[in-house]
Amino acid sequence: MVAKRARLTIDLEPDVHSRLKIVAVRKRTTMRQYSVQAIERQLAEEPAEYLTAEADPVLAELWDNEDDAVYDDL
Repeated sequence: MVAKRARLTIDLEPDVHSRLKIVAVRKRTTMRQYSVQAIERQLAEEPAEYLTAEADPVLAELWDNEDDAVYDDL
């Protein structure tokens, strides 16, 4: 089974679009593949613990209840 994907649409300035197209061709990939890889590289540099109870005591206080316990195993 293939996982569902979410679609992202962005507007680029014409010069950025042209540069993206040229770089993708030079790397023998598609603009989509190049963009996804660039986004993944950038996200890998971001801290993974944001929006967690461990990283933010205020969130821990808000999320430590029976109603939100259903999300604990996700």
